Amino acid sequence: MVVAARTLDEGAAWVQSRLGASLVPGGKHPTMGTHNRLLGLGPRTYLEVMAIDPDAAPPQRPRWFDLDSPAMAALLERGPALIHWAERTGDIEGAVRGDSTGLEIVAFSRGPYRWRMAIARDGRRPEGGAKPTLIQWDSDHPAAALPESGVRLERFTHENGALAAAFSTTAGMRTIP
Repeated sequence: MVVAARTLDEGAAWVQSRLGASLVPGGKHPTMGTHNRLLGLGPRTYLEVMAIDPDAAPPQRPRWFDLDSPAMAALLERGPALIHWAERTGDIEGAVRGDSTGLEIVAFSRGPYRWRMAIARDGRRPEGGAKPTLIQWDSDHPAAALPESGVRLERFTHENGALAAAFSTTAGMRTIP
């Protein structure tokens, strides 16, 4: 699950106020000029708060998840938002074969982690956010190294451009619209 925010601090506070759990530092994505914080949601599942990294050099390409779009900037002016999700695949090349929407497979690495993602050349979310971003992990999955948060993703829905997720927490069920 991807929560976007103007700053990591703002996004982390927003998630903590809704789910009652603290996020841990993630890292930087120099290719995209972003950074993140993470919340483990169980084995091989996590939520990340993503923000443009003010200390990063401008990327050579549009940032992922529409982060450079005026519409996303306007949305985030109102506060952090659950904007997208990623789905794992074991064959990212096969999954995007024949795609006509301008996806390219981009390789990333940070520390012990290696992954590839299918990202639109113009930085848009697939089909305006109606479809997930595909990711293939070529290393261990980072959720295994995240501390236990007491939060689990139970379900999520995507309707008419709006994403909502339900989580079980130590304080009961919580929803992020």
